[in-house]
Amino acid sequence: MATALTSVELEDKVTTFIKKDRKMFINGKWVEAASGKTFPTYNPATGEVLARVAEGDRQDIDRAVAAARAAFDHGPWRKMSSSQRGQLIWKIADLIDANREELAELEMLDNGKPLKVARAADVPLAADLFRYMAGWATKIEGNTIPMSGKYLAYTLREPVGVVGQIIPWNFPLLMAAWKLGPALACGCTVILKPAEQTPLSALRLGELIQEAGIPDGVVNIVSGYGETAGAALAAHPDVDKVAFTGSSEVGKLIVQAAAGNLKKVSLELGGKSPNVVFADGDLDTAIKGASMAIFFNHGQCCCAGSRLYVEKPIFDKVVEGVSEHAKNIKVGPGWEASTDMGPLVSEEQLNRVCGFLESGISEGAKAVVGGQRNGDVGYFVNPTVLVDTHEKMKVEQEEIFGPVVAAIPFSDPDELVTKANNSIYGLAAGIWTKDLSKAHRMAAQLRAGTVWINCYNVFDAALPFGGYKQSGWGREMGHDALEMYTETKAVCAAI
Repeated sequence: MATALTSVELEDKVTTFIKKDRKMFINGKWVEAASGKTFPTYNPATGEVLARVAEGDRQDIDRAVAAARAAFDHGPWRKMSSSQRGQLIWKIADLIDANREELAELEMLDNGKPLKVARAADVPLAADLFRYMAGWATKIEGNTIPMSGKYLAYTLREPVGVVGQIIPWNFPLLMAAWKLGPALACGCTVILKPAEQTPLSALRLGELIQEAGIPDGVVNIVSGYGETAGAALAAHPDVDKVAFTGSSEVGKLIVQAAAGNLKKVSLELGGKSPNVVFADGDLDTAIKGASMAIFFNHGQCCCAGSRLYVEKPIFDKVVEGVSEHAKNIKVGPGWEASTDMGPLVSEEQLNRVCGFLESGISEGAKAVVGGQRNGDVGYFVNPTVLVDTHEKMKVEQEEIFGPVVAAIPFSDPDELVTKANNSIYGLAAGIWTKDLSKAHRMAAQLRAGTVWINCYNVFDAALPFGGYKQSGWGREMGHDALEMYTETKAVCAAI
């Protein structure tokens, strides 16, 4: 594999890492699957096998849950002071920074994203998330409650317990951080199931977690397929909570699986986010922002601005500008320094996105730019701008999860709000205007968990992220994330 990387040489540690079959991390040990099976993870830029990974299933989930339960009920994690826990979580961040080039290269190879993007975004944001959550470990507090009569009443915030976490393939390392950071800060123990398409950075993170000194059994990482390992984790009777990031369809299956013991559930699911450009906006900034909103990470973002609503007087200019940006995007393998957009993550995703393109064009949509696969090696798709779509088309209603935007003209702002909210999703939205009063009025009317004004895809560890409607339950990041990993206990004593 290393010989194919003409513009960058892999670190020796990365070459060594991908050459060896990767094991699972259970109770502080690296172990093979109980079945002895492994599965391939592919390089999406070439379609070739990149590495082989232990294929966990129900038996392995049982082992991991037992380890996490013992670590929660009897291990040192809950007995540590919150300050000690915070210091260990902070150390994970330091180790991510110390190994940032290796992690970025693993992410580039396994996911396909440009190396420069993994260096600039995925790895530093993951470290920042752990540092932010390390600070919360000492600030999880209860309250005293005034009551009539001679009583002392107060609340305690306690860890929810054993947590199953299932993460997606679009930001593998960062999503692991989003999940692990708050759970560890709250004192929970975890079984992490990375996406079968992109397990490598999560497994390397497991090594760093071990190096940081997190006690055995507190974090367990089981690689495997969603239908086997993921399903077993979601349904396991000794798991107190399951956290899932992925499609809304699978999110519904998670809820059904969790019903057996009524475990708590948090979900960060899909989106079909409206991005609204008004005629009074700064068009140069709006055009750049609208392009980034859909083409960042190859469009494989749950909050991608995939419905671009543009006020009619400027519609042609905005479409022309976004299309020009699309034409100038260099599509290629992530290791090429000039690459702006890498491949989609898998052949399955390639076929899904191409199917949407074929569907939209067959129903009358026009591709101003793009509209087809790029080349015949790897899973590349050209960035695409569609016009002449309508609300009944799949390309306007369903999440494509690729670099495809539907540009839609509008005249009446009130009608626009109705159209923007006409979706089963409610994850994010964007507004571009110089009239901030109008922007804030519209932000209040849009049914979305995040509304960006004159910006898009701005994330911070302190900013809660999640959605309305079928975009999920609960919020990632920020103070709100602690709610997902704690229980509130009321204590009342006669005095």
